[in-house]
Amino acid sequence: MSDESALKPAAQRVVTEARKLGLEINVRSMSQSTRTAEEAAAACGCAVAQIVKSLVFRGKESGKPYLLLVSGANRVNEKAVAKILGEALQRPDAHYVREITGFAIGGIPPLGHATPLATYMDHDLLDFDVVWAAAGTPESVFPVSPAELRDKVNAEVITVS
Repeated sequence: MSDESALKPAAQRVVTEARKLGLEINVRSMSQSTRTAEEAAAACGCAVAQIVKSLVFRGKESGKPYLLLVSGANRVNEKAVAKILGEALQRPDAHYVREITGFAIGGIPPLGHATPLATYMDHDLLDFDVVWAAAGTPESVFPVSPAELRDKVNAEVITVS
């Protein structure tokens, strides 16, 4: 368990929200940036594919926000995902992402958002026993079982690339 008193408020919020879902996490504050998948993998000592990128998109027709939990090694094929979701996707700006999630890009966790989000998980994350996700800041992360994360955030598993 992390020393929550030493965590920044955004990371403390992630721990609190994870507990509400029945997920015990150990947030680690790194001395280096974990803003990108590559930086996070270097800081965590794991493969880039084990990093969970929490990406927010907006439905082109509905305006509905979608959260995609994507392996750090993959790029989202927006057209393929749009077919699954039933509408084209748009990449929103940083202001919209912060408003919807309550977190800044580079530290968006897979849970605890300001707005409930339809959540989809990259099936490639399930190839690992442990993956690493952002914990609310650009230098905080937590390890988690991808299957447990999927279950706790009610993510639908899809192919994203």
